[in-house]
Order: sequence, then structure tokens, then C-alpha cells
Amino acid sequence: MGLSDIAAGLEVTAEQVERGVATVDDTEVDVGARLRAHAEKLPCTPEASLTVVERYAAGDSVGEAGRAASVAAVTAAKVLHRCGVEGVTPLAPMARDVLRDWLTGDISRADALELTGADEAEFALAAYVETHDSVPELAEATRRDATAPLSGDALVEKREALADTMSASNEMF
Repeated sequence: MGLSDIAAGLEVTAEQVERGVATVDDTEVDVGARLRAHAEKLPCTPEASLTVVERYAAGDSVGEAGRAASVAAVTAAKVLHRCGVEGVTPLAPMARDVLRDWLTGDISRADALELTGADEAEFALAAYVETHDSVPELAEATRRDATAPLSGDALVEKREALADTMSASNEMF
């Protein structure tokens, strides 16, 4: 028995419904106005925040986006964090646990600094990220479409997901 024998007598009785791709066009949204509406929640001016967000979304690093907005890289990272961008914390998950222990008063700041291996600026930024949530209104204001956040850092996400499986370089000897 061949395919033609199997297919004999088959006929199509229904038509497939055409389905399109749903899109959201927010090109007319004034992100600057949205940022100005929540200026008190931003670590710098709404104008500088807009520059940081736009430059970061265009592919600039956090430092480059900060320089373009005439703010420090740490301030640019704070803006991105408040706007819902994931992965701007400089600490790995275990180091963030140590930071949380310091924030709750379980260990001293000096011990936390030593255990995290962070420098002063990294530690300060990580403390800011831990103590300040992203602002839903700012995250919504800077979203580029209805399904995806403005940006994420796949490298940081992968590092965090694998953090428990990796050993430090000094543990190899």
C-alpha cells in the first residue's frame, strides 16, 4: 500500500483561520513625560534618567550611558534599577546574602565588605539595589513593548543561575 492509496478519499472540509502577530506600537509615548511624573523616585533628573535609559537600550554600557547623561556610572545603574532593568547589581547571589546579613545587623560592615570581595562603590551600589525596589510606574514608562522588559543581562542571569556550582579561583589549590 502506497501513500496515494492511503490518501485516496481524503478531502479538506475546513479552512485554516489566518492569525496575525499581535503588536504594540508605543512609538508615540513620551517617556520623558512619564519619567518627570515620577521624578522624586529617580536618583537624578528626569532628563538625565531619560538619556541613561535611551542610551542603555541602544546598546551602550551602564558607564557609557552615564557619561552621556553627565552622571556617575553608579547613578546610571541606580536609574536602570529603579526603571526595572535586571542585573545591575555587581554582586553574585551568595555575596548578596552576605550584604543582606549586614543590612539586618547580623555582621559588621567590615566583615561584609571582606566576605563579598566588593570594593566600596560596588558595595554601595549593591546596598542601594537591596534597599530600593524597582518602581513599577517607571518600569512601565520605559518598557519598549508589552511582553519584554527594557533590557536584561544574560551574562549576569547565567552567572547567578550557576553561582552555587562554581568555585572561586582561590579554592582550586
